[in-house]
Amino acid sequence: MRGRHVPLSDDKATSTLETDGWLPYTIRFYLYAGSDALKVMHTIVWDGDMHSNFIRGIGLRFDIPFHGEELHNRHVRFAGVDDGVFSEAVKGVTGLWRNPALSVKVAQLSGRPTPPTEEWSREFVPYFKWVPAWNRYSLNQLNPDGFTLNKKTKTGQSWVKTPSGTRAGGLSYLGSANHGGLAIGMRHFWERYPTSLETCDAVETEGHITLWLYSPSAEPMDLRPYHDGLGEQNYTDQLDALKITYEDWEPDLGSPHGIARTNEIYVFALDATPSAAEVSQMSKFVRQPPVLVPESQHIYRSAALGNCWKPVTNDGEVRSTESLAIEKNLEFLFQFYVEQISQRRWYGFWDHGDIMHTYDADRHTWRYDIGGYAWDNSELSPDLWLWIYYLRTGRSDVYRMAEALTRHTGEVDVYHLGQFRGLGTRHGVQHWGDSCKQARVSNGFYRRMFFYLTGGDERVGELLTETLAAESTFLTLDPYRKVRPEDQIYVANPETLSISLGTDWSALASAWYVEWERHGPQWRLAKSKLITTMQGIAALKNGFVTGTASYNLHSGRVWPPCNDTRNVGIVKVSHLSAMFGLVEICTELIGALGEDLPEGFEAAWVDYCHAFNASEQEQEQRYGVRFGKLQLRQGHSRLTAYAAVRLSDDSLRHRAWREFYTSDGYAANEPWRSECVGGDTVLLPVSEAPWVSTNISALYALAAMQNLAWLGDPVLTVVEDELEGESRSDTPLGQGLDNHT
Repeated sequence: MRGRHVPLSDDKATSTLETDGWLPYTIRFYLYAGSDALKVMHTIVWDGDMHSNFIRGIGLRFDIPFHGEELHNRHVRFAGVDDGVFSEAVKGVTGLWRNPALSVKVAQLSGRPTPPTEEWSREFVPYFKWVPAWNRYSLNQLNPDGFTLNKKTKTGQSWVKTPSGTRAGGLSYLGSANHGGLAIGMRHFWERYPTSLETCDAVETEGHITLWLYSPSAEPMDLRPYHDGLGEQNYTDQLDALKITYEDWEPDLGSPHGIARTNEIYVFALDATPSAAEVSQMSKFVRQPPVLVPESQHIYRSAALGNCWKPVTNDGEVRSTESLAIEKNLEFLFQFYVEQISQRRWYGFWDHGDIMHTYDADRHTWRYDIGGYAWDNSELSPDLWLWIYYLRTGRSDVYRMAEALTRHTGEVDVYHLGQFRGLGTRHGVQHWGDSCKQARVSNGFYRRMFFYLTGGDERVGELLTETLAAESTFLTLDPYRKVRPEDQIYVANPETLSISLGTDWSALASAWYVEWERHGPQWRLAKSKLITTMQGIAALKNGFVTGTASYNLHSGRVWPPCNDTRNVGIVKVSHLSAMFGLVEICTELIGALGEDLPEGFEAAWVDYCHAFNASEQEQEQRYGVRFGKLQLRQGHSRLTAYAAVRLSDDSLRHRAWREFYTSDGYAANEPWRSECVGGDTVLLPVSEAPWVSTNISALYALAAMQNLAWLGDPVLTVVEDELEGESRSDTPLGQGLDNHT
């Protein structure tokens, strides 16, 4: 079901909003045989004006008929903290000066029909009319650490406070003892605060439950920029500011217009009022619904999700001390971020699921308020880190964290309508605030594993389809607009666009490949563009080392960039090119396409893998120039590992492990632990590891897991031998496989 919201009429609502509506929504309903629950997936896409449109609340309301049930047989339930449950009747019989009878109290407390009033104590019944009935209950989770639960008898009367708590289970029931009712639950209820659950009209003919996905009890949702530009007037100012806050700001490009959020809701239709134990069980189900997934070994054997990982086995295989140490380090990194999410309260309607980018050791906090250092927004592929870690281990806790991250990055960090549709936003204080809009963030490979593991989640399928639109945005937004020389006038032309062979092509290729393998509506065009671009890359004198290429939006044709029209061969290597899914898409294509694999493509990719971390002398001998100072060499050790496997070169195997252990990144002798910081130096006690950076965490993990998959156990004695002198590959750069030059 799709539609648009129409605001309640008031003086501030514009005629356009009142007439046409705004805030598009999609609601999907899922019913499963043998299940008591109706699953609802609710998606909104923000399409308002951030300066003038503010959301007061977003909710779903359900009607519950009471069929004339007496008030004392009507019940409310709220899931509390852990197994806790709030259970009350609309009109209670306990705690009064007079006693109706033990059987009446026991029945009401358990939610069962009470005996007929004729069987009640005659000293009780005449006075029962003076006992108030509670018409409305409201549970508000306005922060991740506390909720309030209040009730009132009628409109115009005051609220009465009930005992409150910390993190509510996110489920409420309204119904009657004889006819049942509805229980409504929201997954990630407290994690996505501010939320509310409200029951009302409990004394009327028909009652209502409202699940507020954004609570009207909170401040209105405000998506305006967090600063006004600080006086930045032009590109020169913006580039200058980038040098200190790492934020790429630009007027009007920090817009949330087109971001989305999907919430998971469960509805239980019950023929009787549930017991407290049943409410608790339903709440647990809502918070952690069961997931049916194949075993890691089966996924690996199928090669359906590539070959850049390998399951961790418990079959008695003897593993080296170095290999076991890597596994321990991977576990530390995962648990550290789980801990940080909880301690640093990385929660909220728009924030839940994401992690932070960089730490500020001086303030003992992540740089939540500093330009491009705050939210991570898929920078350097933490999505792939977590999904590959899940594939290796098959652990539910890893799955849940990867799922939350994927739901966030695919929805909030990406535009789903408007001029940037299909693109994502670079990391920043606000997920949409940075002016750098690129396909590297919306890369379909970040969501592909989750899509297939779920059996084809329909919302994620939509997100994957949307990535096909990313290439068209090259016509409206020049990614190099701020650094292009003044004498280079750039006019976007669909016949001759300039694209990066790293972050751009990896995202485009992922979109095409997924559309092809899903046999979506555009699969034939997607396949054609994928194969054609691969042929073009293979035909470039320097392959991927060329860095950029010209691209025809209509045909998919790729040819040398405008500064190398004769294909003499230029070198433009960036440390970021391969760090946003390029490794995964290239290895997937080479392993899966078979006869469709264009000639020379594998050689072009293996050459790049071989060359990035090679010595300057080897680079100069092969390409005529040195690549210069490059970063992220530990993360690139997996490229060397891949080249070693494809070229069957043992010296490259040794070089890959040496790069992993001795280049930039995390060293084997890092502390690999966090320390507790408390007292008056922090707001509340936290654990910190100042040496940890999310960029390096993702790359270390990916390099470790992929090196282990391709090379097997590291052999420390070999690594130590290599450290004594400069290693040389037995396979010179540019040789091996079917050389494309």
